[in-house]
Amino acid sequence: MAPPADNEVVHEFWFFKVYKDSRVELVWPEFPKVPPSTDLITGVQSKDVMILTEPQVSVRIFLPKLKAPDQKLPLLLFVHGGGFVMFSPSAIPYHVLCNKVAVDANVIVVSVEYGLFLTRPMPACYEDSWEALQWVASHADGSGAEPWLNNHADFGKVFLGGDSGGANISHTLAFRVGSVGLPGVKVADER
Repeated sequence: MAPPADNEVVHEFWFFKVYKDSRVELVWPEFPKVPPSTDLITGVQSKDVMILTEPQVSVRIFLPKLKAPDQKLPLLLFVHGGGFVMFSPSAIPYHVLCNKVAVDANVIVVSVEYGLFLTRPMPACYEDSWEALQWVASHADGSGAEPWLNNHADFGKVFLGGDSGGANISHTLAFRVGSVGLPGVKVADER
């Protein structure tokens, strides 16, 4: 017996299905999330900061152990992957990755929690990430809302990065910075 027409799958992808009635269902399991904390091995501290309430956009900041109370560090805006439909900075793989990057590269990592497709339409992930980058830049003169950035970020050394869908978003951010600028911030390049 055939399934009802509204339950007929017309496209099945690796982590989602599209039904004949245009519904989209995510079929990839959720990864466990971890709360922000201080890593007992590396000393990297992390915390979540809400930067916009409507739509909701937040970041998870990773601050490596400082050698001096006034130490300035480069900053990496990191955009997680997941095909635009899954993961977050608090998902175990990305929390662990950002913690490792913060300690190994001795950088502040700001990881963006952008609106995922299915809950928010495209181009939400791009706009949310741009909002996060502008929020980072709002700290360049030392008067932003986040003390970790005011006190410890070197805004002459800001890097953009990501993996998978996040690499696509970070590429778009770099293009946008090159087109419209980002006052007070020097986004590093290979030169």
